[in-house]
Formats: sequence, structure tokens, C-alpha cells
Amino acid sequence: MTTSPVVASNKNFDKVGNPMEQTKPWTVKRISTQESLSRQIAQQLESLITQGRIEVGDKLPTESQLCDMFGVSRTAVREAIAHLKSMGLVETRRGIGTRVLRAAPERPFPVRQISATTVEDILHILELRMTLDSQAAALAASRRDPDDLAAIKAAHADFLAACDSGGQARHEDYAFHRAIVAATHNPFFVSLYDQLNEGTIPRNKLVAGELDAAAVTYYLERVAREHAEVLQAIVSANVDAARDAMYRHLKRAYENYATYQGRSDT
Repeated sequence: MTTSPVVASNKNFDKVGNPMEQTKPWTVKRISTQESLSRQIAQQLESLITQGRIEVGDKLPTESQLCDMFGVSRTAVREAIAHLKSMGLVETRRGIGTRVLRAAPERPFPVRQISATTVEDILHILELRMTLDSQAAALAASRRDPDDLAAIKAAHADFLAACDSGGQARHEDYAFHRAIVAATHNPFFVSLYDQLNEGTIPRNKLVAGELDAAAVTYYLERVAREHAEVLQAIVSANVDAARDAMYRHLKRAYENYATYQGRSDT
């Protein structure tokens, strides 16, 4: 996929949108027509914001400029900006444009409340999985065969499809990790994972009332990106990268749920 260089912010554009001074160049990837256009745009802009490439207070390029950068229609750009606004990252004002409000999403995790017992169970499982799944990913990267790769890719595609349909993708999340475990070709890894079954997915322990529906979409998109990093490392047969990507994925989940320890259930 090709990339297209653009300027890091729009604060130095004149009134008709022409660049006056180029500062801190950054790049964007051309959009794939096989995935949601607006989601791809939002993900790239979110990454640039959270990495500090587009700073708080900076203005985003105009709609027209974003259309040119990504090679998409105004509808896709507007949907992407709306998504960033729903996360609290940007605001749009008439006559001013879209400006970055903060460097991190306002609602980074989709859980309103969670019981102490549930938190403890989730953390125990994730503590185990940070070791089990990380080593499984490393072994999968060194041992996977064409059938394994096809199964892992199919599971990832199923996860994306479930997210796009508005579901929680609980089963598809488990299936992705289970396919990686199967690629170790170690029957004891598989047996242990089958005993844990879908209880390994923290969202399975939450009830609908505990979830913040408005934040779930963002959360699942982040999970999808982390899954993609693990998948790419396994496809590339990069053992260390696969282990590290899986560990980061589960460690991030662990740290998120750990923030609910000691909170009141009401």
C-alpha cells in the first residue's frame, strides 16, 4: 500500500486552504476498498494524534484536503471526523475547522462499572494468558503451516465482520486466539485453552448494563488493530515480534481492568 506525505497540522494554511509553511511532515496510507473507509481514516488520524504527530490545539486539514490525502469522498471523511468527535479527540467549529482537543480518547474503555469479584476473575485469567498466549504466539510464528495461517486469517476476518455488524465479537475473539494456540502444534497448549474456552475473553464476564455502548466500537477497533499486529508477526515468522505483540495486547487489557479494582459497585 502506498503512502502520501502531508503536513502535520493545518494551523499554517491560509484562508483558502493553501499551505503557507510545512511543519513536521507525517504520512498517511492510501485507503483499502476492502474495509470501512471511514474507519481506516479515523484509525490513522487517531494514531497521529495519540502519537503527538498532530498536537493538541492543531487543526486538521480541511475536508477537501483529507479527501485528496486519502483518496476518498467527503462522506467517508465526515464519518471519520464524527467518530473522532465521539471519542472526544477533536471538535469542529463553523468558520474555524476541526481542532484537536486532547491526545487520548475521552472514553478509552467501554465499561461503566464492574463488580470486585468479576475484576479479580478477569485479572487472574489475563495474568495467565499473558504467559500462555504470548508463548503460543511465539511458537505459532515458528511452527505455523499454510493451513494454520489460513485459519488465523479467517478468524481475524470473522472478528472484523462481527465488529462491523455491531456485535461484541466475543466468540470471534476467542476463535482468533484459539487458532493461534492450535498453530503451536502442542496438544497440551490446545487442551488447556479448550478448558478455559470462551471464558478467556473478559467481555464474556460482563453484562450489558456494565458496558458503555458508545465506547465499545472504539474499544473493539483497538483490539482489531492489536490482533492485526499479532497476525502480521506470525505471517512473517517473527517469533520475538509475535510474542511481544501478544503480550502488549493482553497487558493493555490487564491494565485497563486493573483500574476498576477498589471501585464501588454502585
